[in-house]
Amino acid sequence: MNFNEAWIEHDYNPFIVFGEDGRVKSLNQEAQYLLGEAQNREIFELTGAYASHSYGFKTTALDLTFGSYKFYAITIGYLDENEIGIKLYKTAAKKFISIEEHGESVNIYAILDLCISASSTRCKAEFTKEFDPTFPDIKLQINNFTKLLDKIYQSHSSATLIKTKLSLLTGEHIKQNGKKYPIFSIHVTTDYRDSGYEKDIEFVASKSNTMVRFHENSTTINSAMVTS
Repeated sequence: MNFNEAWIEHDYNPFIVFGEDGRVKSLNQEAQYLLGEAQNREIFELTGAYASHSYGFKTTALDLTFGSYKFYAITIGYLDENEIGIKLYKTAAKKFISIEEHGESVNIYAILDLCISASSTRCKAEFTKEFDPTFPDIKLQINNFTKLLDKIYQSHSSATLIKTKLSLLTGEHIKQNGKKYPIFSIHVTTDYRDSGYEKDIEFVASKSNTMVRFHENSTTINSAMVTS
């Protein structure tokens, strides 16, 4: 692998080259992750739709979402009929500003059960849970965190089924002042989400320094796990 190839391989943005039959000929590491959430054919059809009418390269600004990925632009390039490439430019994700170690030590399962129970009295949806059973007690700003969960459940309250998944993001952590903090995730999936709640959810999330991501029918919050 030469320098140019290594540079593409470690690019923050997905890069894929297709053959004329739509099969992937090469891709970088980030594109491998993307294709875990999007179909090859879907990306190939997008590539053809936005390609220049003549040989060359064309960049287009547009909003795209594939699973948890969001993009603000794409570049399509081809020099012959044998292969065509696409680079997708990822929208910058909001990052944790700092880790707040103060807060009350609580049982995260109890907090989730409390919020689910309260939300179930206000809507007709069926609630299901999938919890990682190994979580210790963690420190949270309980008031803000329960408000955040409540707003998220409100945004999904017109759904018929609301699934809540609690998990640890394996291999991911935040570093601050020489310390590493694991990241845990709460993923709420339904068959309907009201996007009108997004600004309120983002405002409450910012108070607890929690990242929130919106998808078509789901909402995900990621937070640092502070245990002591």
